[in-house]
Amino acid sequence: MSRLIRTFAALATLGLAAGCSSAPGVDEASVVRGPSQQAKSPFWVDPASPAVQQSQLWQRQGRTQDADLLKRIAEQPVAQWPAGEDPGSIIRAATSAATQEGRTALFVAYDIPHRDCGQHSAGGAVDADAYRQWIGRFAEALGDSKALVVLEPDAVAHIVDGCTPGEYHEEREQLLAEAIVRLKQQPNTKVYLDAGNPAWIQEPSKLVEPLRRAGVERADGFSLNVSNFQTDTTTKTYGVQLSQQLGGKHFVVDTSRNGNGPLHGDRSQAWCNPPGRALGTRPTTETGEASLDAYLWIKRPGESDGPCRGGPAAGQWWPDYALGLARNTKA
Repeated sequence: MSRLIRTFAALATLGLAAGCSSAPGVDEASVVRGPSQQAKSPFWVDPASPAVQQSQLWQRQGRTQDADLLKRIAEQPVAQWPAGEDPGSIIRAATSAATQEGRTALFVAYDIPHRDCGQHSAGGAVDADAYRQWIGRFAEALGDSKALVVLEPDAVAHIVDGCTPGEYHEEREQLLAEAIVRLKQQPNTKVYLDAGNPAWIQEPSKLVEPLRRAGVERADGFSLNVSNFQTDTTTKTYGVQLSQQLGGKHFVVDTSRNGNGPLHGDRSQAWCNPPGRALGTRPTTETGEASLDAYLWIKRPGESDGPCRGGPAAGQWWPDYALGLARNTKA
């Protein structure tokens, strides 16, 4: 193992657990669609991800079938979500490894003040100045490496739905616009400003002006379905409509867990660790739609949405849920 990979592994903060092997049977309607990562995806795969480590652990424990199933996650590129006051070490390790392979590293910048309306993923920078400094460190660490950054999941949609109090709207839009400008100073960085999902803000026209005020015109595009479960067809249709209303702006879609679509029923409960979900289309830039730049795994499959349905805190590795996603997916 190279020094770089050992360094990256040491940065991992998510614990692994033995878990249990019980999970639902495969849903024949659920398929991990798309070409193999090595053949078609230009994105970097983390060789020390929680999924990789969990698969190796289960292999050593004799749980060979479960270990093999988990490779459906471990062998795919997923976004890094650098956290903490200084995200630079994780970013530099990932971009260095990706550059060695001639691939693009995927990241999520997620530190906006008043994040997630105080819900499961609450936190973020303490104020506007702290956020500007954080984004500056984030951008500096990217250097001239090839990178794709999804900027602040939910931040604009929470303005539109009113969850974020009105007194923070102007500041948030200004911070997002500044963040896009700063990130785009890096010569090989693409930036996609998050725009929620079709089940959340059902009329895309409601997003147009907030996205514009937040600087989407200077970004490479917008992102949809981050950490959600809307189908490819639904999200692509929505994305094309929003793209047209934004003058042809391109977009990317998170397909990490949408293989079985959303959980039916109460939408307020359907987003947090819903049972019976499956992996979706593998990351690829071959989308068949001119304005859709890529299907990506932005949410890291197997990491919890929050302490609901027996899950750990948001962002923590949950091997049972990861195994369920893999089992429910037809390779």
